[in-house]
Amino acid sequence: MRDILSTLETWRSHGEQIAIGTVIETWGSAPRQVGAKLAVTLNGGIAGSVSAGCVENAVIEAAQISIRSGIPRLLTFGVSKQSALDVGLTCGGTIRVFVEPFTAYSCVYDHMKKSLDERAPIAVISVLDGPAELLNHKLAVFENGHTEGDLDLGDQLQSVVGQSLERLPNQSGGVIEAAGLTLFADILPRMPRLIIVGAVHIAEFLVPMTTLAEFEIILVDPRTAFATSDRFPSVKTILTQWPDEALKALNLDEDSYVVVITHDQKIDDPALRVALASKARYVGALGSRRSNQQRLERLSEAGVPAHQLDRLRAPIGLPLGNRSTVDIAVSILAELVQVRNGAGGTEETPTTKIPGQHAGNLI
Repeated sequence: MRDILSTLETWRSHGEQIAIGTVIETWGSAPRQVGAKLAVTLNGGIAGSVSAGCVENAVIEAAQISIRSGIPRLLTFGVSKQSALDVGLTCGGTIRVFVEPFTAYSCVYDHMKKSLDERAPIAVISVLDGPAELLNHKLAVFENGHTEGDLDLGDQLQSVVGQSLERLPNQSGGVIEAAGLTLFADILPRMPRLIIVGAVHIAEFLVPMTTLAEFEIILVDPRTAFATSDRFPSVKTILTQWPDEALKALNLDEDSYVVVITHDQKIDDPALRVALASKARYVGALGSRRSNQQRLERLSEAGVPAHQLDRLRAPIGLPLGNRSTVDIAVSILAELVQVRNGAGGTEETPTTKIPGQHAGNLI
């Protein structure tokens, strides 16, 4: 939902009639994950994607029918075996897409947007199959168990709330069955937050890349000549405190990622001491293998325990054979996305990084 939110806001302000298609289930090799959305207007505007192009046209047609009729539709797309012109997936998988008029969101939209803006996870419950009077109604479930919306689930409410809360930590939306009702729990997780320590040249490339990858950016650098809105106009939060003070105040959580790239131990080391002791999901630092070994020795002497040092990803970034500043920024982003998607396996220690020329080898 987050990737189409700004477009939805524009359409709403212009009075557009809108429908939303949401991937609710996938099997096999599906092009988009559960929760992926395609928004459509009656005038032909589109935002987002449910299949990276394979079945978008069919979903757009269904969405415009849903706008006119006010009736939601549940679509299933599998592998096309007839001809190249058939609607279907080419990747070998199957997806189900729930298409509904955007008016169904009217009672929960403001709660949903507020939660996304405030980095608070929320679940939005929709009825896929049930009595007609329950269709086009929704229930928002907050992480504290509070609910808002116009979907009356009667004595099934607590069961549905419980199942939704179980899904929140894993950020996994899916179908819920409750006393004859087939529901979809759409999990909207908090936005991952990237704290970049160091308003250096690499950051000028890393900021726009990670913004496109849907990270909220916070830039920290006590050097006011570097940390300016002129150099980083797209960054809403620029902190010119010393990084240990700034990171403590940010209360780093499991959806926080910390990138330390000043290559100045007076700034980097205090930041790492706080970040490694926090719940931050990722902590990486720029530097060569030799400078990283010296860093580990300094941190150890400063009292940082071994299990925290093992969390440090340094030299930072995936080994892409980097030779330029842009290459380094790409390699850092690649590793951030790998960790966010849970595709990196177990945490790598500095000594198990793959040898080769990458971000840390250049400095």
